[in-house]
Formats: sequence, C-alpha cells, structure tokens
Amino acid sequence: MDLGARLSDVRRRHGLSQRQLARQAGIANATISLIESNTINPSVGSLKRILDCLPMKLSEFFALDEIEQPKTFYSATELTEIGRGGVSYRQVGADLTGKTLQILSETYAPGSDSGKVLLRHEGEEGGLVISGSLEITVGEQRMVLRAGDAYYFDSRIPHRFRNTGREPCRLVSASTPPTF
Repeated sequence: MDLGARLSDVRRRHGLSQRQLARQAGIANATISLIESNTINPSVGSLKRILDCLPMKLSEFFALDEIEQPKTFYSATELTEIGRGGVSYRQVGADLTGKTLQILSETYAPGSDSGKVLLRHEGEEGGLVISGSLEITVGEQRMVLRAGDAYYFDSRIPHRFRNTGREPCRLVSASTPPTF
C-alpha cells in the first residue's frame, strides 16, 4: 500500500493543504510532505494525530477501497494490518464503520512504542499480554506487564505503550468505541 498517496488523497478530499493539515495536527509543515512522498514513515501515534484532524480513524484509513461483507469468523490471514514500523496492529475486520468494538492482535518489536506523544481519545480499552513484556503508561501510572497480566483504563487519560524488553511482546486488546 502507498501510504503517502493515500494520505494525500484523503487530505485533498477534505479540502486541506499540507500546511493546514500540519497546523491542525500540531506537527512541522514539512512532515506532511515527507509522509506523502513516502520519504518518512510516521509512527502510529503521529498518523493517528494527523487523521484525527480529518476526522478519520486508522481503521478507516487502511480500509479505504476495501468492501467487506458482514463476517462472523476470521482466519489469522484475514486480520487487517493497521500498524507501522515496529508495531503491528492486526484488526479483526477491515471496516469498523458503525461498529462499537475494536479487537486487535498486537505485536511490539523490542524497542518499539506507540509514539512519543501520549495517546488520548474517547472510550475505554483493555488488553491481555500473551508473551513478552510491555511497559504501559496511563496518566501518572507506569507498569511493566508480562505474560498473563492485563490492563483496563479510560482512554481519555493520556497513555503510551512501549516494549522495553528484548523479545517481541504479543497481546490482544479491545477498545470501545473503535479508535484506530
């Protein structure tokens, strides 16, 4: 997928210049140009901040042009990848328009994180670590979770996920409403 071309198309459909979108997202003007030319790959957190200005969820952005019939069961190969870089977010279902729940199979490579800017959005989220370890910051709280540990919090509280370990961290998470 050509992420840069897709962002450019979505930005233009919303009638915004690169400069206007950058200003609304609170990032440098050149960043949008660099992303659209595929010179840089934004972190998931940065891309989410940009898409929040359109407004568009990550799942909608990555599901553009995909038409999905209602499904009940999904094989592992049918999960929709919406992550970037060292973070994999494999979403159950491609298009969550009109849905109230988002389920993700997540993998954080060693040293990867959800972005330097803490995430914040409406809703709640929770998850269960399957393997590895993951440092989670929620407001002023910080904890390293290991296999079998879980989390659940109000997503309006600024939060961040980081793999500070030496092996990939796998977890399953859910959020309501869908935020990516």
